[in-house]
Amino acid sequence: MSRREFLKTSLTYASGAAAGLAMSTRSGLLHAASTRANTHRRRLVLIELAGANDGLNTLVPYTNDHYYALRPTLAIPAQQVITLNNHVGIHPELSPLMPLWDNGDLAWVQGLGYPKPNRSHFKSIRLWETGSDGHRERVDGWLTHSMEHALHRVITDAHGISLKGSLGLFASDGGRWLSMDSPGQFEQALLPDTALPDTALPDHALPDQTVQFANPSLAAVARNQQDLNSALTSIRQRLNQTPSSKPITNSQLGQQLSHVLRLINAGVDTPVYRVQHTGFDTHENQAGRHARLLNTLASAIRAFRTELVTMGEWNNTVIMTYSEFGRRAAENRSFGTDHGTAAPHLITGGNVKGGIYGVQPDLAVLTEGDPVHTLDYRSLYQAVLSQWFLATDNPFKQHRDRAVSRLFS
Repeated sequence: MSRREFLKTSLTYASGAAAGLAMSTRSGLLHAASTRANTHRRRLVLIELAGANDGLNTLVPYTNDHYYALRPTLAIPAQQVITLNNHVGIHPELSPLMPLWDNGDLAWVQGLGYPKPNRSHFKSIRLWETGSDGHRERVDGWLTHSMEHALHRVITDAHGISLKGSLGLFASDGGRWLSMDSPGQFEQALLPDTALPDTALPDHALPDQTVQFANPSLAAVARNQQDLNSALTSIRQRLNQTPSSKPITNSQLGQQLSHVLRLINAGVDTPVYRVQHTGFDTHENQAGRHARLLNTLASAIRAFRTELVTMGEWNNTVIMTYSEFGRRAAENRSFGTDHGTAAPHLITGGNVKGGIYGVQPDLAVLTEGDPVHTLDYRSLYQAVLSQWFLATDNPFKQHRDRAVSRLFS
């Protein structure tokens, strides 16, 4: 089997920009065990709102006259908004989330964005997934280094599993980062045992001997193949003992979250999951489309929470949305909204301190028709890494912000 053929397998070795599945034998650094409970089971579930969610019609500034002036047909009437405080409320189709809000488990973080914003879908989602801005772009995914090196334990299975979308979020030259449409794919996931060129063991080599490979690059691929196969075998064995269940909701997002539940129930050791909710590029006829998208999101999150509570895993789980950017403040002539910048995002979990975080952008002061971000989104990344995963030595230490310094209990 040639190196090129190996790299074309459905589970692809990736270096730098991950392209299917990244793998490495490089283990994380083992720190002294934390005294905080359940740190070995903490996980993050990321929900990508692909296409760019309209933040103003999600977390609605229902007392703001500028909002209604900018959106004469798209603005949510104040009497329909589910109020959260005296300034903002949520779209009525997000009502399934209210039990989480009432329980103190749901937080909304306002005005997230970055300097020198980019309005290209491809470019901006890459910035969000690597923790970059319009001035300087990072190469690795925003959490890959921390998951591989800064946790208080060694991950035994995968550092992250994506159930949908590209692996840009998991870009790394190390670690075990998987992308599959469903857990069933793990059944056929083992990579071929065929030796790579220059990597076969010499006939005289004993199992405990150190073998020198002629091609260092191919040697790394061979080691990665062995390490990955070991992880995939472990995951497959766990899944074989865990039957699948019906989707928690009748949507693609519900199906993806059901797969996450099965992996959690199987005891798969993975700190990060990513799922994707598509369709948010609402340039025209937004009202009905956006309402359905938000209801799908809220219903899936609520059903996911219900199952996690039953499993005793809600307190070990944090759910966070992200998107490439927000939408323009003003509606367009097609009764939709165009590519914008700043937007709010939700974060929820059994140890999340619910509430409204950050400052709402000033709709009276727009830049090229866009609200100006009031909180660097990387401050949220810093909070998740340092407060939730206890990875205080992370790439976003300089973005620490008091606005989200007490996001977790």
